[in-house]
Amino acid sequence: MAGYDIVIKGGTVVTPVEQFRADIGITGETIAAIGADLHGERVIDATGLLVMPGGVDSHCHIEQLRADGTADEESFVSASTSAFAGGTTTAITFSTQFKGCPIGPSLAEYQRRAATAMMDYSFHQIITDPTDEVIHQEIPALIAAGIRSLKVFLTYDPLHVDDRGFIRILAAARRHGALVTVHCENYAAIGWMTEALLAAGHTIPKYHAWSRPVAVEREATFRAIALAELVDQPIQIFHVSCSEVAEEIARAQARGVKVWAETCSQYLTLTADDMDRPGFEGAKFMCSPAPRDADAAAGLWSQIGRGTIDVISSDHSGYRFAGTAGKRSAGVDAPFRDIPNGVPGLGARLALLFSEGVSAGRITASDFVRLTAFNPARLFGLQTKGRLSPGADADVVLWDPMKQVTLTNAMMQHAIDYSPYEGRAVTGFPVLTLRRGRVVMRDGTVQAEPGTGRFVARAPYDFIKPAGCLANGFDASNFA
Repeated sequence: MAGYDIVIKGGTVVTPVEQFRADIGITGETIAAIGADLHGERVIDATGLLVMPGGVDSHCHIEQLRADGTADEESFVSASTSAFAGGTTTAITFSTQFKGCPIGPSLAEYQRRAATAMMDYSFHQIITDPTDEVIHQEIPALIAAGIRSLKVFLTYDPLHVDDRGFIRILAAARRHGALVTVHCENYAAIGWMTEALLAAGHTIPKYHAWSRPVAVEREATFRAIALAELVDQPIQIFHVSCSEVAEEIARAQARGVKVWAETCSQYLTLTADDMDRPGFEGAKFMCSPAPRDADAAAGLWSQIGRGTIDVISSDHSGYRFAGTAGKRSAGVDAPFRDIPNGVPGLGARLALLFSEGVSAGRITASDFVRLTAFNPARLFGLQTKGRLSPGADADVVLWDPMKQVTLTNAMMQHAIDYSPYEGRAVTGFPVLTLRRGRVVMRDGTVQAEPGTGRFVARAPYDFIKPAGCLANGFDASNFA
């Protein structure tokens, strides 16, 4: 009988399609076998626990560079610590191109910083300035190097890309085999609404939601899909905040358009009312798109059940609340327009989703694995991640489905000084995390060394190939 380095015994293995009692044998960094009565040099007892693939968070802003040469407060070390504590083992984060600048220098600096990570990671490349050099030289080079997803913002200064620029990016991705991810909100509409609100004296955090109502997200989503359909380029719509937006995506999916939808834990747990807290407290809950009304989460769960939304991420983008940086960088009396928006959620994502989804009876444990690990890994070409099967990386989380926990910021173990989920009770929590066969978290204590994470280069993969439906059969991307 074969012996393994580690055997996880006695647990219930959860895959995207089924749950069953079995042992998992690990050799080195890889899952070698799943079966009964496996034996190894070391045994991890999983009796009474769910055994699931480590979470894959495909939307995180970590130590992201700013145009002034500084970076976001969350470092790759602190983010990895938070990820392991919450059961996530792999994240995709963002390298930023600055307008008027090439991609190369900022990407090189970002790669240098990321080398300190403890979790495994990959990158989305944000494109803000699609010049000829960027389109024809830099994008092909970074895709060839394994960065096989591009990010486009249809709003935000100074990240906004206009429709023509967006089409050029779509065409470049089609030529070279990358996925395009999109932040969908209408730039001009938000600017117009913001000016009107400020002129009326509506400045406090709650008006952030008023400045970007559902209509501006829905319109931009429709437009992004239409332009992607024109080019026949697959896209993912980031952070869908409500059912109305998901319905635009569902209509396109029904036409055969290759478009996928993601939502985030904040849209399932927070509402616009959270931004209406006294004083500056509402700033803790500001993100974009903004959380919607109390009924929005029910609509999102319905869309998740239908399969329209098939990835749930954190969009972790934390800013400190205290001090003069972060949320207060423009002062506590700053209008909502000038308050950095984004919320931390990397460490809380899985616990929130298990509690609100599995424990609440909205989804099964297999659905949970599919939404938080298998689907993001498949969509972004992380071939050895997000699954428990022989040959996959031994990224495993042992989950106590009955453990009741009240979330605190200290439990998040991130660099941010608050959590928007402080005091929230959850049922179901991770008790042990392995990254590539090594225990990196046990009972909340993280034990890993900086620099032990790996960059995951992504080779070409069929899942994101164009659908083959072009207007008049003409592939304009070959001439653009």
